[in-house]
Amino acid sequence: MAVIVMIMGQSGTGKSASLRNFQPGQVSVINVSGKPMPFRNKIATISTNQYAQVWQLLKQAKAPSIVIDDATYLMTDEFMRTAKTQGYQKFTDMAKNFYDTVEIARSLPDDRIVYFIGHTATADDGREHFKTIGKLLDEKVTLEGKFAIVLKSVVTDGVYQFQTQNNGSDTVKSPIGMFDSILIPNDLQMVDKAIRDYYDMTEKEITA
Repeated sequence: MAVIVMIMGQSGTGKSASLRNFQPGQVSVINVSGKPMPFRNKIATISTNQYAQVWQLLKQAKAPSIVIDDATYLMTDEFMRTAKTQGYQKFTDMAKNFYDTVEIARSLPDDRIVYFIGHTATADDGREHFKTIGKLLDEKVTLEGKFAIVLKSVVTDGVYQFQTQNNGSDTVKSPIGMFDSILIPNDLQMVDKAIRDYYDMTEKEITA
C-alpha cells in the first residue's frame, strides 16, 4: 500500500508553495483548482476537478510522489455542479467519491506517497480539521483516521512552517520520531524524504 499524507491549512499559509523544491520526475501534481503554482518550477501538473480523471491519474502516475492540490475543491466543485439537485443523496455521493479517492490512493504500490492538500474548518467544539462538504465524512468516517500523517500549515511572525503534532485542538499527527520538532519548514520535498527514510522506502525518479 502507498503512504497517504494529509496537508491541511488556511488559504495563504504555504500549502502549495511547499512543493517548490521538488524536481521534475520526483512528483506529479493533480491541480484540482487549476490555479498557477506560486513558484517557478517545471514540475508536472495536470488540471482536473473530475473524480474519474483523478482516479485515472493516480493509477497512471509514474512519479514516486503524487500531490492532489487542492483536494478540498473536488468536493466543493461537485457540490456546486449539483447545487440545484434536491435531496440528501448528492451528499452521500460526494462523500463516497472522496472516500473512494482516498482508498484508490492507498491501493497504489508501496513505493508511492500521495499527498492530499486541502483547507481547514473548525468544528462546533473548536477542533480544527480537514474541510469537507456535508457531515457524512466528518461524523461517520473521520477522514484523518485513514491517515497516519496529518500536517498543518501555519504562519508565525512571517515564517511559513508545518505543524507535525497535535496541539490539543486539531487533528495533526505524525509517527514518533519521524520529525525532529513540532514545527518544521514548509518544504514538502523535505517531508517526502523524511517519510521515505522513516519507512525505508525506495525512491525511484521517473519522468512523470
